[in-house]
Amino acid sequence: MKLLRYGQPGAEKPGVLDSEGRIRDLSAHVADIAGATLSPDGLAALAALPLDSLPIVDPAVRLGPCVTGTGKFICIGLNYSDHAAETGATVPTEPVIFMKATSAIQGPNDPVEIPRGSVKTDWEVELGVVIGKTAKYVSEADALDHVAGYCVINDLSERAFQLEHQGQWTKGKSCDSFGPVGPWLVTKDEVADPQALDMWLEVNGHRYQNGSTRTMVYGVAFVVSYLSRFMSLRPGDIISTGTPPGVGLGQKPPVYLKVGDRMELGIQGLGQQRQICVSC
Repeated sequence: MKLLRYGQPGAEKPGVLDSEGRIRDLSAHVADIAGATLSPDGLAALAALPLDSLPIVDPAVRLGPCVTGTGKFICIGLNYSDHAAETGATVPTEPVIFMKATSAIQGPNDPVEIPRGSVKTDWEVELGVVIGKTAKYVSEADALDHVAGYCVINDLSERAFQLEHQGQWTKGKSCDSFGPVGPWLVTKDEVADPQALDMWLEVNGHRYQNGSTRTMVYGVAFVVSYLSRFMSLRPGDIISTGTPPGVGLGQKPPVYLKVGDRMELGIQGLGQQRQICVSC
């Protein structure tokens, strides 16, 4: 299934994409794409619904983040060997973990705000993993049993805030609008192998990122298992698993986003995002 949320910010309704790409309303069956809806039983109940009988939604409607009720937005840094090389960093011997504020989450096509004082706002297409069942000390072999599905994430970053100011990466990653999520939450049964997905990102029509989850250092199952050693992962939590090469920081000379720039990005089978950069 391709689950989604539609409507104005703060008033989104749950929906699902049918076989012809039309949005169908789920609000008569679930309150939202969150919590128990993301559990194996919750997803099974949705899969059993006769989609053709559900109301059709106007295709021009705004899409919101494809999941809500996110308690943690966890990111994995330097998780692609070719991206680490372009930034001059060494491949970490264990996953680099940092948090992105949940207030950064927005719809996949909402405008991206260039923060006040920003000089180095950057892009990162990433595979998002949405937790569906609480994970605590889970094995790598069982880790994917705790995943509800996958989505596209643009892990926007302000590199000066992230790397040149004192402290941790979080302040360069958490600005409002720095976490577009969606368009859909694609349930894991539709993703045969999360480590075999092509991904790309363009700015103003120029393709900067053209990679694949094949070059991840630490795969999805390992990451879920690893994180569950340090914190409980709960339904609705999002893991952003790292980016392939081609970020603005890695260009020679570096290239950063400015007001008016347009981004398009996508991951094989998971849909596409489109954003325009605006002033804060």
